[in-house]
Amino acid sequence: MKPEERRRFVPFGYKLMLSYALCILVPVIIVGSFAVSTLVKSVREQAESSVQGTMRQIRDNIQYKIEDTRRLTNMIYVDTTLAKHLKHYEEGWVSYDATTSYLLPKMMQTIQSSSLRLWLSVYLHNETLPEVYYNHENIDPLMTVGKLYELYHMNRIENADWYKSFPPERYGTTMQWRQIEDDAKFGRLSLLRRIVDTTNGVELREIGFIRVTAHLQDLFESVDYTKVGEGSAIYIVGPQGDILYSSAADPNMTGKTWNESWTRNHLVLRQPLEGLEWSVVSLVPTAIMEKDADKVRMLTAIVCLISVLVIFFVGWMFSRFFSKRVTKIVSVLHAFREGEFRKRMAYEGRDEFAQIAAALNDMGQHTEGLIREVYLTNLQKKEAELESLQAQINPHFLYNTLSSISRLARFGDIDKLHRMVIGLAKFYRLTLNDGRTFIPLSKELEQVQAYVDIQSIKYGDRMEVLFDIQPEVNRYDTVKLIVQPFIENALQHAWCGDHIHIRISGEIIGGDIHLKIIDDGNGIPQDRFRKLFDPLDEVESGYGIRNVDQRIKLHFGKKYGVSLASRPGIGTAVLLRIPTYKHKKNQG
Repeated sequence: MKPEERRRFVPFGYKLMLSYALCILVPVIIVGSFAVSTLVKSVREQAESSVQGTMRQIRDNIQYKIEDTRRLTNMIYVDTTLAKHLKHYEEGWVSYDATTSYLLPKMMQTIQSSSLRLWLSVYLHNETLPEVYYNHENIDPLMTVGKLYELYHMNRIENADWYKSFPPERYGTTMQWRQIEDDAKFGRLSLLRRIVDTTNGVELREIGFIRVTAHLQDLFESVDYTKVGEGSAIYIVGPQGDILYSSAADPNMTGKTWNESWTRNHLVLRQPLEGLEWSVVSLVPTAIMEKDADKVRMLTAIVCLISVLVIFFVGWMFSRFFSKRVTKIVSVLHAFREGEFRKRMAYEGRDEFAQIAAALNDMGQHTEGLIREVYLTNLQKKEAELESLQAQINPHFLYNTLSSISRLARFGDIDKLHRMVIGLAKFYRLTLNDGRTFIPLSKELEQVQAYVDIQSIKYGDRMEVLFDIQPEVNRYDTVKLIVQPFIENALQHAWCGDHIHIRISGEIIGGDIHLKIIDDGNGIPQDRFRKLFDPLDEVESGYGIRNVDQRIKLHFGKKYGVSLASRPGIGTAVLLRIPTYKHKKNQG
């Protein structure tokens, strides 16, 4: 296999495994992505639902305490007996008795009915009733006393802004939760409500005022950010965005104003408190929401990876199973390509591979027999052709030389005749070469020199032949009688005037031997030049050129042989290209 083909070659097993990989990975990726997307969405929804459930529970707990405090104020608001005592303006024992026998026990009963620490303050328009209160300047009585109740006269609050801005009375519904006076300082919240004369449902005349104060921590005890998750925060936010209460890692958020920038990278959940303008707002970091989602992704990835590995292993086993069979077939085909048709493939089975193996074995056996038969036939044919070509070239030269000897004998030139006969004997001694087809290049050139000596007798100083041979060339062998025919052609057809010069050179180029025969004769006409290698051409010069070219190609291959270049009036150059070849001396 050539290097370029080897780089492009991809084994069948790899292709089969690649197809398995595509068939495995694409569905796994699609199904895995869909599963991850669905599961992550479900986990997020579950996490959000869980947080929402926690938020609703927190809201309900707050709502319960708010409603419980409202219920306490209703015990005073709807008490007609209490209203009669508050409207009864009578000083002395009567007012004292009303206060001690009914008002104070009623207030005690009211705060004791709640589980919260409450501070009940009742403000009276009836100044005949005595004030009952503690001295708690700059202290928080809820912390020092616990549950307590007090009676004040209305003149203590009638000029307060919060009292003046209190909305008009609507029976049973007008009330406010506010931080007044020092509530913010001590972290308290107050429920404000009128006491009205319910005996006159039209006027609803104010006869007193209720203030129930509780600690924010008691009201919002259920607000705990750890119930939602680490890093979360829960706020009680008012209508203006003021944070009434906070449960967060940062304890200093109470009293600040809501900022939308806090919601970045957080899930925001709101639960409004019924009957109030407050909302319970939670900020949950998306990292907490994604924590379980990351676990789902990891678990899904592990399941997909294990599935891919298992299926890959099964696919690899199948690929290996089929690849072995294909490799056997390919190895047999490679052997056939290299000419080794004796190789057979043993294969058991009843599938298509078994049929291919049987067919290849039959084909190899049949081809081996045909090749043996054809090879022997072609070998005999080639030997016959070589002998025929060799036999043709020798008589051709002999005929020309004998013609020259005949002319010399006719003219009685005995000395030249003698020299030509001696030269002819030397030439044929080298040509016969003990019957060998191959000859050292040094002998081939010596043979050419013998031929030139013969022709110099005929042409004298009108012919000049120059040899320019690299010494390395003489180390190799060649087919005999490949240079002389071109010298003969030049002397027969290339004369241009009375003189002709012929140069014979030999050198090694690119690992091959290049022999050149160059003359300064009249060249070859273009129409004649195109027919030189035409086997149908019967001209003598073309026959000699084709003869040499065929013999070189038969022995050394098609890349070797004869090439010519010629220009009329300038001359002809012949290139003989042969390999650097050394023949075994004992072969013929």
